[in-house]
This record gives sequence, structure tokens and C-alpha cells, in this order.
Amino acid sequence: MTGRDRSRAHGDAADDAVRDPPSVVSPLRVVAGVIERADGRVLIAQRPPGKAYAGYWEFPGGKIEPGESAHAAIVRELAEELALEVRTAYPWLRRRFTYPHATVELRFFRIAEWSGALRGCEGQQISWESVDDPQVAPMLPANGPVLAGLRLPLEYALTQAMAMGIDAQLQALERALRRGLRLVQVREPGMDDATLERFARAVVSRAHASGARVLINGDLARAQRVGADGVHLRSAQLRTLSSRPEAALIGASCHDQQELAAAYRLGCDFAALGPVQTTATHPGAIPLGWERFASLACECEFPVYALGGLNFSDLDRARAAGAHGTALQRAAWRVS
Repeated sequence: MTGRDRSRAHGDAADDAVRDPPSVVSPLRVVAGVIERADGRVLIAQRPPGKAYAGYWEFPGGKIEPGESAHAAIVRELAEELALEVRTAYPWLRRRFTYPHATVELRFFRIAEWSGALRGCEGQQISWESVDDPQVAPMLPANGPVLAGLRLPLEYALTQAMAMGIDAQLQALERALRRGLRLVQVREPGMDDATLERFARAVVSRAHASGARVLINGDLARAQRVGADGVHLRSAQLRTLSSRPEAALIGASCHDQQELAAAYRLGCDFAALGPVQTTATHPGAIPLGWERFASLACECEFPVYALGGLNFSDLDRARAAGAHGTALQRAAWRVS
């Protein structure tokens, strides 16, 4: 049997499940690649006639073979299906999805660097789509929610106006927005309520003018009053909430597997996990280190930012460890 014969798109897991009871073959272990272009568009492939879910669109990939690593599988599958040579593949999300006939465990990789002819080697149609407004439909159910994660930027910046001064922080924010910052958390412990309200409104005004989104730390009512896009939950709040707050975008601070699980159950859109390294903000906290961070991040079904003692130069290392990106505080506002 050739590699091409063995290769299957992740929806092809459905083909096997139709023939065998789900209890025999579940969960089916599959990889999928988010192939990214410089303009931010991603590649979507249509399932050809004769396959389960024919006509549906999906992120290309296939089954992990016995004894094969997930990374090796995505490199092989994309070469067989698209004549694509993977140069950089960052582990990203793990998702489980139960179809009527099977449970599929998907391991998503973000393909940041690649080369090759890029053609549908198995007769499938392909299309470059915007993550904000994809035009192809229908999407396989397991893949549609992934687009929301792709809308999150790689950098998440936390304010520190109490340390910098409000004017200096707003000036630094404007510089960061000009260079492309698109997600900000207003986090100012110790600032009095009236000052915080004015400061948060100023951040929202500037961010929205540049197309960026703003979350308010821990206070949904304030987020609503100042017109922010959502709230960033503190880890202690994860233990008290029983349902997702009414907000368009919700992040959460997490330090361990239990808090990550609680954030996912609540329906949070992402988590900030840390501290990864020693940080001046929490000098008494024991850092996770990259190995522990990777072991936690690789099991998450939603995007996770690496947080704590990081700089812009840590982005590649964080993504290699399974992070969606990096959450920065002091480093986000430094003048380059």
C-alpha cells in the first residue's frame, strides 16, 4: 500500500467509521493543517464526490498512522494531498468532535512556512479564504469553530498605566496600535474606580479606532459601561462562575490544568497560561517553564497564550510549545 493509498483527509475518518462501530475505531486520531498566507488567508479544501461529507470544506490533513508522530503525519499528509513542503509547523489546538458515527481527535498545526506547487493532488478543490469572512460552505462541523481562534492575534498586550503613568501608557498604546497590536487587556490593580473608568474609556476609544479589541480585567459591568469587547476573567473567578458571562470575547488567567479545564467549560475564547518564566509582576510565583507549559497547552481545545516574563523574541519558542501567541505586559510597551 502506498502512502497516497494510506492518506486520508481528517473527514475521511468518517469513511472508516461508517464501516465499523464507533466503539471499535473511536477516537480516530487525525491531524489538520492551517496553511497560512502572508495576507492572512488560510487554505480550505473541499471534500470530493464519493467521500463521506462530500462537498464539505475542511482544513486539509489526514489520519495519524501507527507509530507516527502528529508532526510527521501533518508533514506527510500535506505533501501527499497538496504537493506542499512544510518548513515550519507549530502545534496549535487539540479538538474532539463527535459525529453521528464516530469521535475524532484532531490535532491542528499552523503551517507558517511552506513551499511547493500547492495543488489538489486527489482532485479536491482548494480555496484561500479570509478567517473573518470565509465564502465557502458548508464547513465540516469540527473545523468551523477553529476560525474563531484564528481571528485572535499572536500578541495580547496588558496595560501597566500604574507603573508607567496614564499619559505615557496611552502614548505607548498608540505606538503599538500603529505597529499592528490588535488585542489589549486593561489590567490596573490598585487604580481607583473613577480613574480606571476614564482610562479604560480612553483605551477603548484608541483601540477601536485602529480595529483592535479590548478586554477589561475581571469586571464585566465595567467592560459593558466603557464599550469594551469583553472581559478577562481572573483565575479565582473561574471557581465561582457556572456559566459564560454575556460578552462577545472572554479570556481567562490560568495557572494549571484544572483552571484551563474550568475556562474551557465556561466557554472562554482563550486563556493566558503562566507564568512561564520568572516575572517581576508576580515575584513569588513558581514559573511553569516551557516543558510544563507545552504539556498543558498541547491538550487544550482552545487557544492559549504564553504569559509571564516574555519578550517579543519568545514568540517562536512559545508557538513551538503549543501557544497561540504571547501575552506581554512590560515588553509590549517598550520603545523599539
